[in-house]
Amino acid sequence: MPKYYINQHLLSANARTIIKDDMGKAAFLLVGRWGTRGDVLSVYDMQGSILASIRQTSFALESRFDLFKEYEKVGSLSRILSINRDYYYIKGLKWAAVGDIKHRRYRIHQFNDVIMTMQPALTCYGDFFECDIRSEEEAPLCICIAAILDYWVKRPKKEKNPFRNKRVDLEFS
Repeated sequence: MPKYYINQHLLSANARTIIKDDMGKAAFLLVGRWGTRGDVLSVYDMQGSILASIRQTSFALESRFDLFKEYEKVGSLSRILSINRDYYYIKGLKWAAVGDIKHRRYRIHQFNDVIMTMQPALTCYGDFFECDIRSEEEAPLCICIAAILDYWVKRPKKEKNPFRNKRVDLEFS
């Protein structure tokens, strides 16, 4: 199973993200954003050829995405349920994705076969997601799905300004 590493802070930041293999070499480039209808995330190889993309088709309680391998539609991802975990079904590929929001761990299954696991990993270069993917051919599709699964980004808490919303009473006599 090939392993890929994705920077946690860049995955959901609407920024270009380089996905590295277990040797530290750049393997893929993730470009795009999602959040509104029509947005697209695409995975390219390092030569610039598109390998996979995911396009948001609806935005509401039931977010829906179309999944493409190169330019051919191979599936449709829809959110089924979300309480403590997110559940997604990828119609067309017959994959099911489960995400643990609190611990940021994700899995993609096809019946009893594990296609991908994704969990946080701390390296000397920072906080990354480690993605174990069943085969290299499925890696671009899995990376597209992984970017959607990790929507629950932990943002640092903003420091409160002690002078904001303070009322100052000045009296002049």
